[in-house]
Amino acid sequence: MLKSTYLACAIAAIGLSSCSPKTLFQAQDFTKENLFTQNIEGPNFDSKGQLYVVNFQKDGTIAKVMPDGSCELFLTLPQGSTANAIQFDDKGAMYLADFSGHNVLKVDMQTKAVSVFSHNDRFNQPNDICITRKNVLFASDPNWKQSTGQIWRIDTDGTSHLLTSDMGTTNGICLSPDEKTLYVNESIQRNIWAFDVDAQGNISNKRLFTSFKDGGLDGMKCDKAGNLYTTRWGLGKILIFNPSGQLIKEVTTKGKQTSNLVFSPNQKEAFVTLQDRKGMEKFKIK
Repeated sequence: MLKSTYLACAIAAIGLSSCSPKTLFQAQDFTKENLFTQNIEGPNFDSKGQLYVVNFQKDGTIAKVMPDGSCELFLTLPQGSTANAIQFDDKGAMYLADFSGHNVLKVDMQTKAVSVFSHNDRFNQPNDICITRKNVLFASDPNWKQSTGQIWRIDTDGTSHLLTSDMGTTNGICLSPDEKTLYVNESIQRNIWAFDVDAQGNISNKRLFTSFKDGGLDGMKCDKAGNLYTTRWGLGKILIFNPSGQLIKEVTTKGKQTSNLVFSPNQKEAFVTLQDRKGMEKFKIK
C-alpha cells in the first residue's frame, strides 16, 4: 500500500474522509418516497446546518429535513404562493422564489413571518435564485408558454433590475465561488450560459458553456473548486463540469426527474430532489 493510501485511511479512521472511493458518487435514498409533491425542489442549508426543502405534502409549504431523512412541516406560505427555491442571507433570513405569486418572499426564521421582499409586474415566474456574499440575489424568470426567459438582480432593499430578457426558458442559476461568473441554464433549449459579473452585479460577455441534445435541465450548483453540478431532468443524472466546461463526472440517480441539489455544509455530500419519487437521494463527493 502506498504511503498516500495509508494517510487517506488514517484520516478516514478519525472520520474526516473515506478510504473507499467506490462509495463516492453513488446515489442512495435519503428521505422516503412520496413525502413531497411533484414540485419538490429548492433544497438548502441554513447557517446552523439545518436542511429545508419546498412543497412538503402539499404545495405552498416548506419542510425541515432531519439528518436521518425524516421531515416535519416548518411553514405554510400565504394562499397563492408556491416556493421553488430557497436561499439564506448572512443574517439568517430565508428567501423564496415564489413562482405562483410572482414574487420573491422573505421569511423571518424566528417568527416565521412571511413578507414580499421583491415584486415586479414584469416578473414571469421567479424560478430559481442564488445569493452573493453581499446578500444580492440573482433570479431566473422563465415564461414556459413562450419558451422565453429573463434574468433579474434583486438588491438588498428588494429593488429588482432586469439584466437580460434575451433568453430561452431560464431555470437553474448559480454563481462561481469567486462570484465573478453567473451560470444560467435554459430547460427547453438545453443550453447552459456563462456571464461575467462585475462589482455592481451587472452581467456581460454571454457565452455558451455547454449544450445538450436530449433531456431537460433544472437546478445547478457550484462546489468550492468551481465545478458545476447540473441536474439532467428526465434522465436521472447529475453531470459535473470543470470551470472550462469539460465533463469530469456523471452521477446516476435512482429517480429520473432530478430537479435540484445542494451540498452539505462540509461539502462531503450532495442532496438531490427528485420529482418523480417525490423525495430525496444523496451521494458522497470528494
